Amino acid sequence: MIAETVCSAVSAAGLGIAAVTAYRRCFLAAVRVAAYALVPLGLVLTGAVKWLSGLAVSPTAWVGFALLGVSWLLFMIVRTVERRRAGTPREERGAAGAAPRGEAVAPAASKPAVGGASRAVARPGSGSSRGEDDFSDIEAILKKHGI
Repeated sequence: MIAETVCSAVSAAGLGIAAVTAYRRCFLAAVRVAAYALVPLGLVLTGAVKWLSGLAVSPTAWVGFALLGVSWLLFMIVRTVERRRAGTPREERGAAGAAPRGEAVAPAASKPAVGGASRAVARPGSGSSRGEDDFSDIEAILKKHGI
């Protein structure tokens, strides 16, 4: 009974706001506000408010919602595992050692060097280090833009 009264009051207030908005000649906004204002009244008249209030108190319904949540969580876990597994190399998944179509995959080619990062090779003819090459590139860009 209280829920129906609150929904009716909310609808009446929304329709009042829509009328004021229409009076200010903002007709599209007024129609949008009126559409939102009619939703609570529609829920009351269709009986959805009674259904929702009965649902909130029912322990069986809450167990059903919990099971739906667990089911959704399991679907998301399976999806995440499948995505991660699709991105890993075949050797790491524990497949047979051969690649498809008889092509061999070199395991060392995909791994970084022992030192960690690879070193950049200096340009031929310049005895400068890597840091100076970076600055020369920046200087060239700045000169190109007239700075």
